[in-house]
Amino acid sequence: MISVEDALARVLALGAALPNEVVALRQANGRVLAEPAEAGLDQPPFDASAMDGYAITDADHRPGARLRVIGEAAAGHAFEGAVQPGTAARIFTGAPVPEGAERVVLQENVTRDGDLFTLNDTEPQRHIRPRGQDFHKGQTMAAPRRLGPRDLSLLASMNVAEVRVSRRPVVAVISTGDELVQPGETPGPDQIIASAGLAIVTMAEDCGAEARLLPIARDTESSLRQSFALAEGADVIVTIGGASVGDHDLVGRVTEDLGMERAFWKIAMRPGKPLMAGRLGRAVLLGLPGNPVSAHVCATLFLQPLLAALQGLPGVHDLRRAELACDMPANGVRTHFMRASLERDVFPPRIRPFDRQDSALMTELSQADALLVRPADDPARKAGEVVPWMPL
Repeated sequence: MISVEDALARVLALGAALPNEVVALRQANGRVLAEPAEAGLDQPPFDASAMDGYAITDADHRPGARLRVIGEAAAGHAFEGAVQPGTAARIFTGAPVPEGAERVVLQENVTRDGDLFTLNDTEPQRHIRPRGQDFHKGQTMAAPRRLGPRDLSLLASMNVAEVRVSRRPVVAVISTGDELVQPGETPGPDQIIASAGLAIVTMAEDCGAEARLLPIARDTESSLRQSFALAEGADVIVTIGGASVGDHDLVGRVTEDLGMERAFWKIAMRPGKPLMAGRLGRAVLLGLPGNPVSAHVCATLFLQPLLAALQGLPGVHDLRRAELACDMPANGVRTHFMRASLERDVFPPRIRPFDRQDSALMTELSQADALLVRPADDPARKAGEVVPWMPL
């Protein structure tokens, strides 16, 4: 068995960053920006009013000043004239500040009578957003980064209509086993529902991939070969089950017949020891355990970093720190990824592993929001000690 760290390094070595492509901003959510995006203008593009009020000169900024309103400026409708001492322009939030005006006084601070108003109160704030306050033309958004709604809003304000992003990895997921039936079907007396495939597909999609859930492969070489034929063109092929050493575990045998170059098999971890990885043609192959909990943990540890790396992001584990909420006994020879819950209403946060860690228990996986990481041969720990964990 190899270590988790060694296994991740070997998985990442199997794939290279995918080519880039240009997409419209509307299609860029969740994509990884491959090169910096440059602002095409200043934001705001002019000195803009931050409030509803009146644009005046500094010379008139005193209580009791009596000013004449000579025009109006609204968002999208600038006042073409100039403000001079003794005059003012009615102005609304977002409107360009007229020539000559040096500040905006709030409408609540004046008493208006027709075209005249009296300034009753003053403030130190100018209530003007200067040109380029947010960003200047030529400033860039750094890459690589996964784009979300806030990024797209910023890019739109930068007048960026399209961006260069990494191509989405194509992931094909194959569940294997005669014991499996699809959700919604009625299982026989010796069958169970195939649940892991759906989790892996949606996890891949959350990581920015284009994922395909293929039909269940039965425990025959012909069925497996047909499934791998359907996976043609994928960048990553994920199999679930069948990668162990039992008489009916055929994935290793069939993939080797198809020309797979195996990188490793078996990792010193739990859950999920029987994980296989290699290269099959142009695709990276990950053979996950059939147990749904083990499959999910292995995908968190290896599929997620792989998909990040294929899109130009760092392929690393998201390790964080928290205080133990309870005492724990010493760990064994394999790294243990324990389903756990975080107590976030305290600082620093505390982490509490579930009492039940059987890898067949999906309810615990659903309720967990973290994996508590116990390194191999980790000694007994006391409540309050700082320990590593990974988010689920």
